[in-house]
Amino acid sequence: MRAALEEAGQAAATSDVPVGAVVVDADGVVLGRGRNRREADADPTAHAEVLALRAAAVARGQWRLSGCTLVVTVEPCTMCAGALVLARVERLVFGAFDDKAGAVGSLWDVVRDRRLNHRPEVVSGVLAEQSTDLLLRFFAAHRDQSA
Repeated sequence: MRAALEEAGQAAATSDVPVGAVVVDADGVVLGRGRNRREADADPTAHAEVLALRAAAVARGQWRLSGCTLVVTVEPCTMCAGALVLARVERLVFGAFDDKAGAVGSLWDVVRDRRLNHRPEVVSGVLAEQSTDLLLRFFAAHRDQSA
């Protein structure tokens, strides 16, 4: 999670919401990293999780990320939850819950939907306070700039 927090911290430099993600294999080797880049890339799909999953798939040479863990600072949205299910990620670890867009228990629970053929293990609340603090500081600074 500390590596994901480092990625999140770098997102603010491009005015992106500070969310970071890493994908690690069963041995703990980091296969992919990502941070939000929607603003930087003008890409609505440039979420930290998607970028980390893409990088891990390239590193592995295949789209199936069986045996891997996605670690992300904030609860994934519906797009990212769907992507990690489709990538066959074994485990999702996240920090802060997202009451406005979360799809791993807050608003929806995509990853535990019994109709899907893959359901990863979920571990939530890991370093949640640090993840939340990054977000609160980012949005407070944005409000100050808007005033």
